[in-house]
Amino acid sequence: MDVIRDIRPLSDLTGDAEAFLTALKQSGRPSILTVDGRAELVVLDAALWQEIQQRVEFAQSVLGIRAGLEQADRGEGQEARAFFADLDHSAAE
Repeated sequence: MDVIRDIRPLSDLTGDAEAFLTALKQSGRPSILTVDGRAELVVLDAALWQEIQQRVEFAQSVLGIRAGLEQADRGEGQEARAFFADLDHSAAE
């Protein structure tokens, strides 16, 4: 993010929305919009938002896998065969 170019007053959007959106798409970066000099909104292209969402989901998956591996290293949990056998037994009751 380039704080000189990417922090803009909300009036830039409301004044000429088409030019604002064109610049936003061309830059490929989010813009921080201010109201009375204070940051209020972050605006970004839908494709960039989707990319960020995919990265967040990937990071969450990695954290979950790491947590599971750490539990296995500590000897917590149970083996898959035992888990599914217990599950089948519970479902039969």
